[in-house]
Amino acid sequence: MLTVVVYAGLIGLLYYDALAHMVRGWGSEDYNYCYLVPFVILYMIWEKRDAVKRLPVQVSGFGFLLFLPALALFWFGELGGEYLTLYLSAWLVVMALFWIHAGWYRFKEILFPLMMIPAMFPLPSFLHNRLSLKLKLLSSQIGVEMMQMAGMSAYREGNVIDLGFTQLQVVDACSGLRYLFPIIILGLLLAWFFRAPFWKRLLLVLSTLPLIVLTNSVRIAITGLLYEPFGPKVAEGFFHDFSGWLIFMVTLAILLLEMWLLEKMPGHLPRTFHEDSAKRMFAPVSSSLHQRLVLVMAAGLLLLSWALAQGVEFREKIPVTQPLNQFPLTIGSWQGERQGMEEKFIKALDLSDYFIIDYQDDAGQQINFYTAYYESQRKGESIHSPASCMTGSGWVFKEVGEKVLEISDYGGFTVNRVFMLKSGSQQLSYYWFPQRGRNLTNAYQLKIFVFWDALTKQRTDGALVRLITQVGEFEKVDDADRRLQSFMSQALPFLDQYLPGAER
Repeated sequence: MLTVVVYAGLIGLLYYDALAHMVRGWGSEDYNYCYLVPFVILYMIWEKRDAVKRLPVQVSGFGFLLFLPALALFWFGELGGEYLTLYLSAWLVVMALFWIHAGWYRFKEILFPLMMIPAMFPLPSFLHNRLSLKLKLLSSQIGVEMMQMAGMSAYREGNVIDLGFTQLQVVDACSGLRYLFPIIILGLLLAWFFRAPFWKRLLLVLSTLPLIVLTNSVRIAITGLLYEPFGPKVAEGFFHDFSGWLIFMVTLAILLLEMWLLEKMPGHLPRTFHEDSAKRMFAPVSSSLHQRLVLVMAAGLLLLSWALAQGVEFREKIPVTQPLNQFPLTIGSWQGERQGMEEKFIKALDLSDYFIIDYQDDAGQQINFYTAYYESQRKGESIHSPASCMTGSGWVFKEVGEKVLEISDYGGFTVNRVFMLKSGSQQLSYYWFPQRGRNLTNAYQLKIFVFWDALTKQRTDGALVRLITQVGEFEKVDDADRRLQSFMSQALPFLDQYLPGAER
């Protein structure tokens, strides 16, 4: 018991900030199921108590092969500014400590419940938004096809469904994300209690993914079909929430039916404890001296990590910048008009400063220029990629990829290039992420360099830059490319004066 108290205290000290942030995340409607997960895990371990007691306690130094990388992951998360990395580090530390003190046989006996701990972790915003968007688009597409099969006129643009007499928007609450993880957990629990070969239990768990998409699509289709006779109340309030719970119950019924069918199929049960584990009972039990030795080693490493985290100066050096609302409205022959953003979007994006300017040249060509600056990208703060916004609002990407531009005085300049269509309109967009002297193009690069620059420069500031121009009906896309590149060659020197570079 003393060992458990010591480790609980040290883990609480080292991961207090991350664990507090995790519990706050459970207050979201997408993750409020997480409150139940710890009790489920404890119950599963309790169910294994008799089997575990029959096995010897064997100190295993091999557990340090997991413990040391887990501590390295702590530093990556602490410096890289990503809570999910800290959650994973804490989870692996707990796994490693079980392995070290209980030995491989006992650790293996409760491995399945321990593997469910990540079900408590809220996703970082960029992964949450990306997954939610994909689920919304897929469910919307299948839902519209179901409405059309039922004889209803429905048309989809992104996550907006046009029914002719009204439009339905598949928002985050209807993405199915808040039911995805609970149903996966439900599938894992059913597989845990399902006395069947491994392949049957694996099939049961994997089937939860298509099931949640299919049932959520049915929910959207039924909402569309009932909207005309019953009005907007079918898409909001009690009916909306009830339909969500109905998805959960229907999916549970389908999973139980699937278990019944799998049980009828041929297959051998896994070996029992006595057949597979009796020989382990005669393995030597580790001495109390060995237990104390590994306790001192593991607790010492945790305490040292906490002391270093407290003693090392991690305060960021935020560079001085000019306010972006002073960015010039005249760039060569281009004249701009400044635009604003609603306060709720500013808070949602969690940015430090921004500008949105619509530029127009003498020929009437237009370019929308948007730049968002973040003083810090530490834990819980990250740049929001424009790809999800544009897809969710109904734009269909026809050409997507990186493009190396030859910009005077800049050489090869890499950007994300997106050519997209929506209701007959065409747009060409470039966007990239200026990060402390680097121009990056994806979120994974951002996380790696945030970690490295936090470690070496004590800086995590960065920006997002996006350009959009309309492509005329009879205009070639190459002409739009040349227009954006010409504007960039004139605008980038000004932008460099407002966004900090590699110098501290």
